[in-house]
Amino acid sequence: MPCAQRRVRLLAVTPDALSLIYAAFRQCYHTGFVGEMWPRLVAGEISRDTQAAFVRQVLESGHDSPVEHVSFTFAVEGVSRACTHQLVRHRIASYSQQSQRYVDETDFDYLVPPAIARNPAALERFEACMTEIASAYQELKALLEAAGRGAKAKEDARFVLPQAAESKIVVTMNCRSLLHFFSLRCCSRAQWEVRGLANDMLALCRDALPELFAAAGARCEQLGYCPEGERFTCGRYPLRTIA
Repeated sequence: MPCAQRRVRLLAVTPDALSLIYAAFRQCYHTGFVGEMWPRLVAGEISRDTQAAFVRQVLESGHDSPVEHVSFTFAVEGVSRACTHQLVRHRIASYSQQSQRYVDETDFDYLVPPAIARNPAALERFEACMTEIASAYQELKALLEAAGRGAKAKEDARFVLPQAAESKIVVTMNCRSLLHFFSLRCCSRAQWEVRGLANDMLALCRDALPELFAAAGARCEQLGYCPEGERFTCGRYPLRTIA
């Protein structure tokens, strides 16, 4: 039962992502048919800088629905069930998660919160708890198998597994969902693990499509002020002032 380390890999991005976003935006304001423009876009006849400048200009006006035409797919491992429970709250997305019903968790890996890892007494108790849970899982699975549950013993024994248990998941989000996800989960108020996951995903998005994601991140970074209010602000940005 070793401690797990988070790893995020970008599996796929919609081909010609910037050109597709540009074409979708142009169709909203163009009298012609962007289908006829498309061969020129993919051939590079309209420069990437020109496309990016137009996309930025329209996004700044608040019109962002056309970015939904591009999606990113990530493979994620080394995250806890506590983290994935937060991740799947983002509804406009697709998820395929490792099943504790079918996967044997006899030797499950787990995540240790940093605050616990820094506290020797807390870490000792935490690791003892993980050992106790692993033992309970193994005993319950064996008892249920002996009673005739067979392979289905895992689906009942899993009820004792902790939220710290490591999980793996494949995630697909369109760019609009990703921008919203980053605006919330890159914030310093977000829980440490899902914030780390969001930052990892954002770094991959910036590499793949910098024209859209270079300025993405916590809401304060786009707004120039903290929208969380006096009670919750981290102090990085000033609070919004109302004249």
